[in-house]
Formats: sequence, structure tokens, C-alpha cells
Amino acid sequence: MPPHLTIWGAASPPESQGFVMWGLVFLLPLILGDTGWSYRVFRGKVGADAGYH
Repeated sequence: MPPHLTIWGAASPPESQGFVMWGLVFLLPLILGDTGWSYRVFRGKVGADAGYH
């Protein structure tokens, strides 16, 4: 890493970070909700002794 490059100089602009933050705020609950729903729907459908195949 060059000596003149700081962590603040290497960071993306605040506008880009804000865009990613709002994407995280809206998409993460949707992803977690969908995952939880999938686990709830398929709960108990496969026995513990059923192997991979």
C-alpha cells in the first residue's frame, strides 16, 4: 500500500456508501424473511436420518 494512501482516501464517496446502506436497509429484511419462511415451510419434511442422496 503506498504511504500516501489513507483509509479515508481509499474509501468510496459518501453517496455510494449511502446507496449501499439503503439497499441493505430494504433488502436484508426481505432476504431474512424469505429464508425464515422457507425454513418454516419445509420444517419437518425431511427426516434427520435421510442422507444427502
